[in-house]
Amino acid sequence: MSETEQAKWYILHTYSGYENIVKANLEQMIENNGLQSQILDIKIPTETTIEEKNGKKKAVETKIMPCYVFVKLVYSSELWYMLTYNTRGVTGFVGPQGRAWPLEESEVKRLRLEDVVVDLDIKVGDNVRVVNGPFEGLIGVVKEIDNMHQKVGLMLNMFGRDTAVDMDFVQIEVLK
Repeated sequence: MSETEQAKWYILHTYSGYENIVKANLEQMIENNGLQSQILDIKIPTETTIEEKNGKKKAVETKIMPCYVFVKLVYSSELWYMLTYNTRGVTGFVGPQGRAWPLEESEVKRLRLEDVVVDLDIKVGDNVRVVNGPFEGLIGVVKEIDNMHQKVGLMLNMFGRDTAVDMDFVQIEVLK
């Protein structure tokens, strides 16, 4: 098994507002110590929302999970020490007694930490169930498909009305 196959996603807890500082410090640590084969990816999950202030709309990027940084790495006690004690702003790993606890594959998919290419056998008019997100559990009808961006346009029946929503392929499953 290669090192990239052994790598798993872990969560680092940080001080409030230190997420970007921790990410920058980790990237610098990787470069200085040649850890590219051990620390493969660092993510801070964010979403873009539209806020209106004084009549002007502005796109604002907000953190989905403040105080957390997600790191894909090949775990070792040396890395644990480097990340928890030598990185400014890190309070420790998320897990029992501060020990690193890897995320399950289902959690990685739900948090969309990795860009997963999904090959869906789907066509316009198919019925699908939403399996992730705010509309979880609702059933809708496919109205359009964007294979390039891995998105699908659905019509969901909410509160007695049909509502158009866009979903990622990973958020739906086709009903047979």
